[in-house]
Amino acid sequence: MKITSAEFLISNTNIDKCPPPIMPEYAFIGRSNVGKSSLINMLTDRVSLAKTSVKPGKTQLINHFLINKNWYLVDLPGYGYAEVPKVLREQWEKFIRHYLLKRTNLMCVFVLIDIRHEAQKVDTEFMKWLGENEIPFVIVFTKKDKLSKTVFAANSERYKQAILKYWEELPTLFFTSATTKTGQIELLDFIENTNKLFVKK
Repeated sequence: MKITSAEFLISNTNIDKCPPPIMPEYAFIGRSNVGKSSLINMLTDRVSLAKTSVKPGKTQLINHFLINKNWYLVDLPGYGYAEVPKVLREQWEKFIRHYLLKRTNLMCVFVLIDIRHEAQKVDTEFMKWLGENEIPFVIVFTKKDKLSKTVFAANSERYKQAILKYWEELPTLFFTSATTKTGQIELLDFIENTNKLFVKK
């Protein structure tokens, strides 16, 4: 797939105000500062489609983008640590989970993980919740370029073993770098193939 157009549509915290669910939709989420905005910009070949920040908690709303006029990309607030009050974090979690449970055209959730770190409980618990609620997801490891081949291989294997403690088999995995564009083709091919499965409800 080649991205020919990408436009911002709306930001909100209310699923009723999201665009009509008439096209396939893909949500991107991960712990704060995982490199989500950079990955979205890399994926769409745009410099600043999603706003990046070194400060955790930059994304605070459900952000919808229309890609190629035929599918939605959704930038969700990060979970876990963010330099915001606890009450606000709890509000994020509430509307994020409501969105994930109720959005009828959601085809897949892309759970972003920083490959430089060991498996975090907040990530595995979130993926377990997705599985329990039968919400399709894949894991997208970010920042591959930050590691040597040896460390990357070791971290990858360690994370796979951590996942298998909760799952009988591994979910689909992608390894990416916003800097080198590693994984861009693979992710876009996955979306293109999944789009074919969309049935308007």
